[in-house]
Amino acid sequence: MTLSGSAATEERREMLRVILREEGTVDLAAASEKLEVHPMTVRRDLDFLEQEGIARRVRGGAVYVGTEDFHQRQGRHFAAKRRIAEKLVPLIKSNQAIGLDASTTVFQLASALKDVEQLSVITNGLATFTALQHRPGIRAYLTGGESEEQNASLVGPLAVASLSSFLLNTCFLSTTCIDPVIGTSEPTMAQVEVKKAMADASQFVVIATDSSKLGTRSVARALPMTRIDLLVTELDPKDPKLDPFRDVADIL
Repeated sequence: MTLSGSAATEERREMLRVILREEGTVDLAAASEKLEVHPMTVRRDLDFLEQEGIARRVRGGAVYVGTEDFHQRQGRHFAAKRRIAEKLVPLIKSNQAIGLDASTTVFQLASALKDVEQLSVITNGLATFTALQHRPGIRAYLTGGESEEQNASLVGPLAVASLSSFLLNTCFLSTTCIDPVIGTSEPTMAQVEVKKAMADASQFVVIATDSSKLGTRSVARALPMTRIDLLVTELDPKDPKLDPFRDVADIL
């Protein structure tokens, strides 16, 4: 879809809404070129969508923070999430203790796990916990905490305290945004605190995220790049889009 520079404001903003819902992010430069308008026009449109409550402005564009629930978000970038899960499964060995966050990307990993023995898993994700229950060889633990219904997760002081009781080999976290200088960032401090707690309990930290999140920033800082041991996307590890991250993390 391409609009001319004279396109109506509402038509242009509706296109941005569609991009946000389908892709999860809007890149300012790409949207300016696609819509054939000045970047300042796109900035004003994104500011308007932020006031509507469906977007959050980040450096270089915006991220989607609309009313989609966990199951609706599962369908976004589904092929990328499945590819990421395929890469992650071989990293999990028997006789380990791991942490899984409540993200839709990591849920795909939980759904794909099989042929493991004596694996302990702690998660704050309700859907992830349900997927692991009664799975042979896996002992699943669910953190306590306050229910965050939109993300099907548990957050807050009880969730953080639960995670601090574990000694984990590895944690698998996704993120709303990741920047090679800032590290990961999230829309809310509640999400940040849980991810930090899971990372603090782990010897090895894996960030699993689709490539649409690369080079973006949200509001609340989470993990610095120095705390991330491995970055996993759906891309080939040699893809140029990953070049800014090569000096600060291993890439799979």
